[in-house]
Amino acid sequence: MKKVAVILSGCGVFDGAEIQEVVLSLLALEQNDAQWQCFAPDIDQHHVIDHRTGEAMNETRNVLTEASRIVRGEILPLTDLNVDHFDALLVPGGFGAAKNLSDFAYNGDPVQVNQEMFAVCQAFARAEKPAGYMCIAPIMIPQIYPKGVKGTIGNEPDIAAAFNRMGGEHIECPVSDYVLDQRHHLLSTPAYMLATSVLDAASGINRMVKKLVELA
Repeated sequence: MKKVAVILSGCGVFDGAEIQEVVLSLLALEQNDAQWQCFAPDIDQHHVIDHRTGEAMNETRNVLTEASRIVRGEILPLTDLNVDHFDALLVPGGFGAAKNLSDFAYNGDPVQVNQEMFAVCQAFARAEKPAGYMCIAPIMIPQIYPKGVKGTIGNEPDIAAAFNRMGGEHIECPVSDYVLDQRHHLLSTPAYMLATSVLDAASGINRMVKKLVELA
């Protein structure tokens, strides 16, 4: 049975991992007979958002602790992730990918990827093990993979331009599909960059996860 490492960035679309993307991803992995183990960096969130109002809250939360809410506590610190123990990597989106795993949301490009995140993702790339990124998470791809790497965030012009400026090749992609960079065993799908419903998000996530497990 294939083993997939899943990296989360908190809990909640505006300041952490997109919960529906995470749940859909884990469901799709199990439906494709793959095991999963979630990880998250043991760091403070960039900030905390009240998801009812969209306003920042005057409190501090830990990315690992918050992410554990989604997966019923089945999670480990990112520093415990050993690439040798896994066949593939999966990174759901949510603003946490651009706020906690990287600084794209507040500094733009060139993206600075969290040091632990960068080391782990590069380890999978060097080992030529397949990886899948979704939603806004692919904005980190050009900093992790060599120049010319292909990926998608859907069709948002400004983010696509940032992807290209960092040395990547952005490919427009509908929510129901994914982009495969065969050279780097790398997949990406727009998910909630384009999705307007859970069903919408599931269409591309399911296809990408199926292919990820096939490649593993």
